Amino acid sequence: MATSVEKTKVLDEKMSDVFDWSDAKTPVRDAIWDHFMEASNHDTDKTTAEVAKYMDMSDADVKANAEKLLKS
Repeated sequence: MATSVEKTKVLDEKMSDVFDWSDAKTPVRDAIWDHFMEASNHDTDKTTAEVAKYMDMSDADVKANAEKLLKS
């Protein structure tokens, strides 16, 4: 039986473990959520729709898109 690889591993890693420019201990998933919550004026439905896209991305795409989104 083949083991399936978890596609969203990067989402659960600490920001500081994924990005050399971050010292945050927050998981990438939470940082993305927080960003979209602020951007949508705390509209949970809009945030959920935005964050859902990240669930279907490969780890490389999550990392690249999160970096564009979160790096200041």
